Amino acid sequence: MLPPLSPADEKLLLSFADPQAQVTGALSAGPLMALLANAEFHGVLPIMLRKLRELGDANLPADTALRQRLSELRDQATIATGQSMLLQYHGDRIMKALAAKGVAARIVKGPVFARKLYRHAADRPFTDIDILVDPNSIGAANGVIAACGFELASGETQSHELQEFKWLEKENSSLLIELHGNLVHDTGMRRRLSLGFRELQVIDGGETDTPASLLTIAIVHAAGGHKFHRLQLCVDVLQGVRALQSPEAEARLLEAARMTGIELELATVLNVTGRLFGEPRAIELANRIKPDLSIRLAKWLITGNMLLRVNSRDKMRSRLSRDAFRWVQRLARARPYPA
Repeated sequence: MLPPLSPADEKLLLSFADPQAQVTGALSAGPLMALLANAEFHGVLPIMLRKLRELGDANLPADTALRQRLSELRDQATIATGQSMLLQYHGDRIMKALAAKGVAARIVKGPVFARKLYRHAADRPFTDIDILVDPNSIGAANGVIAACGFELASGETQSHELQEFKWLEKENSSLLIELHGNLVHDTGMRRRLSLGFRELQVIDGGETDTPASLLTIAIVHAAGGHKFHRLQLCVDVLQGVRALQSPEAEARLLEAARMTGIELELATVLNVTGRLFGEPRAIELANRIKPDLSIRLAKWLITGNMLLRVNSRDKMRSRLSRDAFRWVQRLARARPYPA
């Protein structure tokens, strides 16, 4: 269980988690230790460490335990950056091998988010490489990854059902490659929403990694792949909203939501992200989706407090809300979309 945070400290955590927010005010050792633990759990520790470094150690409390913990976390962050670089190397190697075999593929999430959505790429380390292919290319892609020195670490039957194959490097099992035929893995949800290689091509409209496609992926990652289990998911969404620089990009996002069936997820994720980080554009975009009963219920279930207290004394309440949201997703009706 994470050390508890006061409401003021929760606001400070959000300021540390937001890559663009300024952190002001005096910092004391006790709350900082609790904030570091919460930031580490929520996947936003690299951003917090950068901001503390920018503040300067001379402006931090002269507490021995705090200084020792900061030193340990900074060493771990350096190792995580190196791991991300090693993963990127293997991802690029596999992508070249896929291209040589004529298998169309794209890397999604981690390194793409870090490069495209974050001013400081080190703010967004990643622990695996996600590769997306057309479902018809899964067999060929699996063969290429195996030939690159990786072995399948997930059950084949379940992997086909989820359209997600987990591969570990034979000589270094910390290197994980995930091959996806669809970024929506829950079969109960996939009858309503889908985000695969072809859909992303349509969203991108002849380009690659457009703001609309990146934000669509971030929304599906937060609400479709995971269940709001850490702040980093919403920070990706926050940065995705900021990357939408024109009305045309916003229109492309909303059209993507209709095409892929993620209007419920878009409205829910953008609403909670906007309220957590005080980003009115996210809330305005969420409100462009006409709410039905499922969207109203989802917004009621998924709140900032629910997300911040995933691993707190209120974690059971948070878990129940997130589980209920998953059932709303599975039971929601698909909205008609003209082909």
